[in-house]
Amino acid sequence: MTATLHGIRNCDTMKKAWTWLDDHGVAYDFHDYKKQGIERGTLEEWVRTVGWEVLLNRAGTTFKKLPDADKLGIDAVRAVDLMLAQPSMIKRPVLAMGDRLIVGFKPEVYASEVG
Repeated sequence: MTATLHGIRNCDTMKKAWTWLDDHGVAYDFHDYKKQGIERGTLEEWVRTVGWEVLLNRAGTTFKKLPDADKLGIDAVRAVDLMLAQPSMIKRPVLAMGDRLIVGFKPEVYASEVG
């Protein structure tokens, strides 16, 4: 099974994930959700799998630039709406391997989950 690495091309964390996958001979496809978009259904499934709190990148500049009112009262539906409107708010990378999902990049997690 080929994994799919979701993210945006110009991101240092993405570059680390690509390097790790390449160095470990892991086959993957790349989906640039900033250029190719992301389906609502995909985001909703990810939220069901890992939770919106894990998936929404609240530490990034895109989220930080939101008006304070937009940052209040976030729930799963609101988080999906925000991520659809601004894909940069999706934490990256997202590595999908069948029904498994790894959000973010930590070499030790990739080593134990990917192989």
